[in-house]
Formats: sequence, structure tokens, C-alpha cells
Amino acid sequence: MPMDDQFYMKIALDLAEKGRGYTSPNPMVGAVVVDGQTIVGKGWHQRAGGPHAEVNALDAAGGRAKGATIYVTLEPCNHYGRTPPCTERILSAGIRRVVIAAADPNPSVAGGGAQYLADRGLDIRMGVCEEEAKCQNEAFFKFVRTGRPFVVLKSAATLDGRIASRTGDSKWVTGPASRQFVHELRHALDAIMVGAGTVIADNPSLTTRLEDRQGVDPHRVILDTRLSIPEDAKVLQIESLSDTFIIFNQARDPNKPERLTARGVKLIHAPLKGQWLDLDTVMTLLAAQSITSLLIEGGARVMGSAVRDGIADKICFFYAPKILGGDDGIPVCGGPGPERMAGSVPITGIRVRQFDEDVMISGYIHHAPGA
Repeated sequence: MPMDDQFYMKIALDLAEKGRGYTSPNPMVGAVVVDGQTIVGKGWHQRAGGPHAEVNALDAAGGRAKGATIYVTLEPCNHYGRTPPCTERILSAGIRRVVIAAADPNPSVAGGGAQYLADRGLDIRMGVCEEEAKCQNEAFFKFVRTGRPFVVLKSAATLDGRIASRTGDSKWVTGPASRQFVHELRHALDAIMVGAGTVIADNPSLTTRLEDRQGVDPHRVILDTRLSIPEDAKVLQIESLSDTFIIFNQARDPNKPERLTARGVKLIHAPLKGQWLDLDTVMTLLAAQSITSLLIEGGARVMGSAVRDGIADKICFFYAPKILGGDDGIPVCGGPGPERMAGSVPITGIRVRQFDEDVMISGYIHHAPGA
């Protein structure tokens, strides 16, 4: 593989990253047009429904695209959606060579765009920086292949594994830098999910607050089996372009569902698994709402259920340099665990990142990114 191909594809991947948080349910895609050794056009997919990366890059290149090479992080589309096929735009621009990082994950169309261009005489190279491209769009790849959201578990704990003291106090376990990164996660993922206990105890807003730009609020998902959260909770008062969903089974107050829906809250009925909501079914219900990715922030009962029910794909666990020093605080995961260590959940692809004095450990549950 020519080193130049990797060099230009990494530039395209950096461009694609500019779309994080803005393109769902579409993938992030970047494109670079190169004439000889000179970059003559750059583009990325900026928002769902807007022009694709290839179109933006070719528009920037203008007439210099004729005879040039285009590098694109995901296989060009060959079908009409909200925009025309990118393959036709590539052909009309006179591109000679197309270098693609990853094939389209949809099995019904995978390879279609590349083959269409190859059949018309273009030189096609696939798989340049493929793993990086799949990891960048790991949520999109999973949703397209399985029809279920990509789920990230986030926790902030002391070194002895407690997310709150015995009184429920959790402000603040980690520092400002860690908390700001969590807002980046909220911006990047479609929805955030907590249990009713977290809403009652902490009264969170569950919005995105970024220091350097306007972020996108995630949809707010609350697991509330009996519709017990107070109607004056912050999460029910927010003016936002995103929605608030409450997943419930049965309302203690028979008039409360009508009052909540009148205020714009979206109620979704889900079955129970034992005495709690069946999270496997909840994932299917959220997918029906076009939620392709989900951040679960807890508390302990929800985290434990997510692990036991096998719905999670990735962890982002933050640890602060402090020890609570007792066995009566609230653990990361609540509920019953396995009887033997052999029953623990393996984490692969471990990465460690430091935020001031805090450490974040991230990794994948059961499978590698993009699988």
C-alpha cells in the first residue's frame, strides 16, 4: 500500500471527525481530492440531510478534480436518499482513482458503490485505514448491521470502586476535565439514559454543555418502572431540540401519563424482567425511535442490569485519586453478580487516558470495534 494513501486517508479521517455529534443517523465521512501530490479539495459530511463529504470535497476542488484521486473514509453511496448518489458526482467530476477506507456496512449494498465505479473504469483501492474508519463510526456500523443502538457505559468512581457515599453524595467524584469529556460523549451520542433513582437523587438536566462550541443535546431516556419521578424534575422542564423519553411499565397515578404527554414527554411502555424493566426490549424500542447510540450514566442498579443483560458495547470508566474507605458506599454496579470470577465480563481493546488527576479506562465488551 503506498504510504501516500495512508497519509491522505488520515487527513480524510480527521475531516470526518468534525461531523461528530451532528450527522446521526448518518455516519461521519471525510473526503480529500488530490491532484498529483497536491490537495485540491476537502470536505466532510456536516449534518444529516446535507451534502455528503464527497460532494463538498469535489465542489471545493472544482475543475482540478478531473483526473485526480479522491480519498473517502466510507464507500460512496450508489443510491438516492435525501441526496443523489455520490458515485454519479464522482463520475461527472472526472475522478480517475478512488481510495476507500471501509465498505458500506449494510450487507444489501456493501461494495455496490465501489463496484459501480470500477465497472466504469475507475481505479479502486479498498481498505486503507479500514480499522480506524470502522472505529470512528462504530455506532453506525452496529446499528446498520443489527438494528440496535451502540451502548456506552460511563461511570465515575473512587479508587475503591464507589460512585457515591453511603448518603448518596456524588458531587463531585471526578474533576472538571473529566466532566467536560463526559459532555463530549453526550454531544457525540444520540441519547443518554439514567434510572428514576438518579433523577430523584440528583435532579440532573442531562444536557450537553461544551466550553468551545455549541453542542447537541442527547435525547433523554429515563427508566421509571412506575412513573415515580416528580413532575417538577429539571429533566422534564428543558427547552431543547431533543426529546425526553420515559420508559415505564405501569403508572401508580393513572392520570400522570396524560399530564406528561401533554408537556411533550414521550412515554414508551416496556415489559418487566423480574421486577425491573427488560433492557433488551428497551434497546429495540429505542432503535424504533431512530436512536443509534446510547450513553448510560447510571446509577448502580441500571449499570448492573446493563452488564447482566448484555446490552452494552463499550465502557468509559473514570477513576478519581481518592478512597472513600468503607464498604457502605454505592458501587459502580448494583444487584447480584456472578458466583465465580470466571463469570466476570471481559473487556478488550483497553485504552487509558488521563484528565488532570483522573484516569479513564475505556474498552469493548465482548467484541472489537466495528465488529
